[in-house]
Amino acid sequence: MSQCMSSLNPPKTLINPKISIKNPSLPSIFTFKTKPRFQKLTTISASVISSQNQDQDQDHPPLSLDSLISSSRKDELFGSIKSSLSNCLSETNLHLTVPGLKSKTRGKVRDIYDSGDYLVLVTTDRQSAFDRILASIPFKGQVLNETSLWWFDKTRHITSNAVVSSPDKNVTIAKKCSVFPVEFVVRGYVTGSTDTSLWTVYKKGVRNYCGNVLSDGLVKSQKLPENILTPTTKAADHDVPVTPDEIVKCGLMTQADYDEASRKALSLFEYGQHIALEHGLILVDTKYEFGKANDGSVVLIDEVHTPDSSRYWIANSYDERFQNGLEPENVDKEFLRLWFKDHCNPYEDEVLPDAPADLVCELAWRYIFLYETITKSKFEMPLMEEPIHDRISQNVARALASLQ
Repeated sequence: MSQCMSSLNPPKTLINPKISIKNPSLPSIFTFKTKPRFQKLTTISASVISSQNQDQDQDHPPLSLDSLISSSRKDELFGSIKSSLSNCLSETNLHLTVPGLKSKTRGKVRDIYDSGDYLVLVTTDRQSAFDRILASIPFKGQVLNETSLWWFDKTRHITSNAVVSSPDKNVTIAKKCSVFPVEFVVRGYVTGSTDTSLWTVYKKGVRNYCGNVLSDGLVKSQKLPENILTPTTKAADHDVPVTPDEIVKCGLMTQADYDEASRKALSLFEYGQHIALEHGLILVDTKYEFGKANDGSVVLIDEVHTPDSSRYWIANSYDERFQNGLEPENVDKEFLRLWFKDHCNPYEDEVLPDAPADLVCELAWRYIFLYETITKSKFEMPLMEEPIHDRISQNVARALASLQ
């Protein structure tokens, strides 16, 4: 990015979510992990803390892909997931049903409402990647909202956040703040499939990315010597990598605010990696967003360490698979990205193929699996007797009335 952009964060072009239920013949979603990418590796340090797995007792074996592919918990939930394919929360209109809501802003995943003193953030089931909407995933909004709330609570020792309350499984009410137009992307590994991912730019020959000098000889999925920050901002309808100097020079943030936010982002990521590893997972990369509160403090907003904003791998199998040139076993939406890249050009095609129902259901299960693995809490299926939009409207109206 050689010069400052004239327009930041413009409205994004969204594609209507579509789900195909009529194509049950779907290639195994796990075939993406079976092809070696390179024949020979130079001697490198690629280990995740393996002693942790050795210390686990026999009653709590290391997390494995088997527990993700087939388990009694998956069998228990899969019927509800399939039956909810046509009942996803793809759109909300609370400004028409809740008194006092002044306007609606539709993001990729969240619908944001202005209530005057507060913002009402509704996390929908919309699934985004490649800067567009791919499908709607059952229960995804609830998983993201409850995952973020868990992390917001656990990271208060690192940074304050904007959360006021959560009156509904899909809703967070937050304090208003001035949002910085920068996403703080933190990476611990060389990987990714999008245009701005570290592996994509590295294999094109880039060796200085967002101010980080990268050595030659790195391979896909390799652990970086240290975690790095690769911030992005918005131009037109896509993310643009920027350097810290450009962020300050273009007036996106002051130097002091950037320094504080970047320090918090790296601390959050290090803490997130520690917690993930305790639960058998590797937090590979993630993004954070920050805002400035009325008192001038820099606060964490949006979401934290969710499967939407983060990449997770299974720790127990990482070393062996990496040394054998195999993709790590992932527990996030990467397999959905790869499916679309195999079947279309998700950046340029005007119309995308329908997301197969089997793929959508698998992603819904993975999101729930990740929530339960990280939080050690059982995901509570919402009661389906009451329409989702009616339930949310009533809960938000009561919550806003109590805040007056």
